[in-house]
Amino acid sequence: MTQQQREPAAPATAGLGSDTPDSAAPGPATRLVLATNNAHKVIELSRILAAGHVDVQVASLAEFPGAPDVAETGTTFAANALLKAHAIAQFTGLPAVADDSGICVDALNGMPGVLSARWSGRHGDDEANLRLVLAQLTDVPDERRGAQFVCAAALVLPGGQEHVSEGTVAGRLIREPRGSGGFGYDPIFVPDGAQMTTAEMDPADKDRISHRGKALRRLAPVIAALVG
Repeated sequence: MTQQQREPAAPATAGLGSDTPDSAAPGPATRLVLATNNAHKVIELSRILAAGHVDVQVASLAEFPGAPDVAETGTTFAANALLKAHAIAQFTGLPAVADDSGICVDALNGMPGVLSARWSGRHGDDEANLRLVLAQLTDVPDERRGAQFVCAAALVLPGGQEHVSEGTVAGRLIREPRGSGGFGYDPIFVPDGAQMTTAEMDPADKDRISHRGKALRRLAPVIAALVG
């Protein structure tokens, strides 16, 4: 790691204006990198961390030109989240949070799973991925269209310490997309006990029940203890 990648030391403030400790200005908040280039996730994860009162300054990968694009080669959501968080923590010299998530469809034997973002063959083509899943479920009756969203969120410190939290939300897949919010498979996923898809929900309501919301809320106290 080069000196340029390290965080600047907080300036000393003791003795400026007063001899009492109360006069010292607080140091800068610790920075935390969200290891993703997905703008939707930056907004969603930042909102969840703020709601958890985690006292850190959140940065995105856009602030770190040259950050590695980490291949998601793991066979589990947790493995992929850790791969990304370790790589970004090493590159930036800062604590990093990464997540990996996807949808596991009962009638497809748990797939797309970790392949959710590239189910149609091209990474990040949400519309093509969604349409392929719907096509594969064309002849599946409503009572067998169960699915669950799964998320693993990982925190990795520059020294290598790591922690993973997971969250799931069960539901069912409808036959046509509804709603303009969210991303990925949100327009066809209705959580158990709900009538709206997660793409139709208010963002705060979605955060309270979503797989990513659950994983990040479980990770927030660990971030507060180790980073904040």
